[in-house]
Amino acid sequence: MDKEMTPANRGGAVTGYGKTDREKLEAKLRQDESVLPASGSRCFTDRELSWLQFNLRVLNEAGNRNVPLLERLKFLSIYYSNLDEFFMVRVGSLTHRNVLLPYYTDPKTGYTAATQIKKVLAETARQQAKAESIYRELLHDLSEKGIDVLDFRRLSKEEETIARKVFAEHRPLLSPRVVDARHPLPFLGNKESYMAALLGKGEEVSLGLVSLYRLPKFTVFEVSGRQKVLIMSELVRYMAAQLFKKYELRESCVVRLTRNADVFIEEDLRSYDADYRASMEKMLRKRKRQQPVRLQIDGRPSKNFRTLLEKSLHVNEKNTFISTVPFDLGFGGEVHRTADMKYPERKSVRSVKLRKGEYFRYLDKHDLLLSFPHQSMMPFIEMLYEAADDPEVVSIRITLYRLAASSKVAAALAYAADQGKDVLCLLELRARFDEQNNIDYSEVLEDAGCAVIYGLPEQKVHSKLCLITRRCGDQVRYITQVGSGNYNEVTSEQYCDVSLITSDPAVGQDASAVFDALALGEVPAAADRLWVAPEGYKSRVLEMLERERAKGGEGFVAIKVNSLNDIDVMSALIDCSRAGVTVELYIRGICCLCPGIPGYTDNITVRSVVGRYLEHSRIFVFGRGAEQRIFMGSGDLLNRNTRRRVECFIEAVTPETREPLLEIMEALRQDRENGWVMQSDGSYILEEGGEGTSSQDRLYRYFSERIVENDPEPTREEETEQAKKNGFFAGLLRLFGWK
Repeated sequence: MDKEMTPANRGGAVTGYGKTDREKLEAKLRQDESVLPASGSRCFTDRELSWLQFNLRVLNEAGNRNVPLLERLKFLSIYYSNLDEFFMVRVGSLTHRNVLLPYYTDPKTGYTAATQIKKVLAETARQQAKAESIYRELLHDLSEKGIDVLDFRRLSKEEETIARKVFAEHRPLLSPRVVDARHPLPFLGNKESYMAALLGKGEEVSLGLVSLYRLPKFTVFEVSGRQKVLIMSELVRYMAAQLFKKYELRESCVVRLTRNADVFIEEDLRSYDADYRASMEKMLRKRKRQQPVRLQIDGRPSKNFRTLLEKSLHVNEKNTFISTVPFDLGFGGEVHRTADMKYPERKSVRSVKLRKGEYFRYLDKHDLLLSFPHQSMMPFIEMLYEAADDPEVVSIRITLYRLAASSKVAAALAYAADQGKDVLCLLELRARFDEQNNIDYSEVLEDAGCAVIYGLPEQKVHSKLCLITRRCGDQVRYITQVGSGNYNEVTSEQYCDVSLITSDPAVGQDASAVFDALALGEVPAAADRLWVAPEGYKSRVLEMLERERAKGGEGFVAIKVNSLNDIDVMSALIDCSRAGVTVELYIRGICCLCPGIPGYTDNITVRSVVGRYLEHSRIFVFGRGAEQRIFMGSGDLLNRNTRRRVECFIEAVTPETREPLLEIMEALRQDRENGWVMQSDGSYILEEGGEGTSSQDRLYRYFSERIVENDPEPTREEETEQAKKNGFFAGLLRLFGWK
């Protein structure tokens, strides 16, 4: 590869760019382009700034005094964790684009990558001031509850005695380093904390570094009946002089680098004879050593010290953020707490009263819709075990994107393979930040006897699709499950998702065709009953939107997704609004379409719900009354979902699936407690007077009371079998002359 440009990356391996990288990036960007509507850019906002607005809504929950104290601390931690990933992925991607295609402009806003980076950094800095203010409020409120985060500038004698003892216990885990002409800068790992010291020896100045990787993040102890939280990074900083005894300690702080996680897919991932798992592991090693995109400093370094750090780490001044908020805020889970400091305990309800051995019988007559986290995921797992033990089941095929660390779903699939079922698992190894977990599971499932494939070279397989195939006499019968969320029992307790299970033969045939294509390494074709991206998803959405546009003022559209930036879809929504169609968008995160623009988006409203659980389901409602159609599935309306991923949607056609989906949409519509309303300038406001209208609370009550149990009436197959038996016995009676 021709390495034309090489950004500096001290403290890590150098990452190079070449012509092929530029060509791949340009092809990807061109694929996402479409013709702007007549409104031009006035109806659109920048994707990255829209995401930062979402994260600001998360931050506002940390400052919301109606939220329990330790939950507020958790929201602040989530805010910073979200920001980490944003810099790694989105700022990392913009950094690549700024180097490779500096003159490329975003088709919606006209911004170059440099402009986007500038605006992102400015907005991040603005939000940081608010985050620090909220953290100070939290410290005060924690103190009111008898919980003190130690301030090493104001230690009592007893606190200092304990702190020094803790330091002595952990001192063997620390390895101080001095960076000078004879000692080069060591590699600084991504998101790892280091204590940095400005050291002096006469006129000479050196940089001291201490990795905190092996230390616990914090420790909690009691003094005089009060809980004390000791942040370990602050302790090491407090004791820095003991680590560099031969130097004059002039200043100290804690530093943390965020590295670019946007890695170009290597050509060997696409080749016919590639060891795909080995290639992915190579990519992961490369990602760990990419250039920094952000430097965080916990402390108040002098200008000279800050300049030394930026120069040593090769980070631009604008990419440096100075704060007094610790890098890890997880201590809320370790302190003793009263009931009012956390959300009331709420477990997923087993309102589905079916037992193993009863699912197929129920599904022969009904569709089943599950709503997480209100309902338990266990019915789906029990259905897999029922399939494993059922002699009529031939195969189980499933697409896996993110699995729990100790996955019950994977265990059920392994059991099915052990029972002799043909189990095919498509494991998407490119699920960002879950790559290693999926690599590990691919080996586990293979060892268990499952057939494992890895998806397509150009499209990530993001669908949540499971197909159980049975041979019932002369018939082949299917049970198909389509979901909006991952087959992950942990996140099913935290994310709002839906899962629809049906025995509709036409749906099963579509699902079978999808798996046949994926097994052959082909992009699935557009299907009949299922919407399958990339060939048959956006086209169906546009078709439905055009149907509503033609109704004018009688038209109705309600869409719930996590993100929206596809120009073609946004253009169609603008056309609907201009025709008088009522358009309700419920979009948790990125929304690049601005409502309320006169003459264009007057009839569009955009709401975002940020609450106890992460809104994650995708639901589409088109029309009202008898013509209303409802769909749910796995894909958002981002370019990546409509054009570069395999997604799957299913239509809800029975009362037992349509009614709960409409209840979800109605709950969102009436949420004034956690529902933020987007303004025409891209900002959001929280409507006043909404206490007691939480959609998540309402839906928990609704699904807790929605009992599903087996119907005592026999299935069609059972009626047929009974009729045969009745006919047999009637024949015997006639044979012996009995009536």
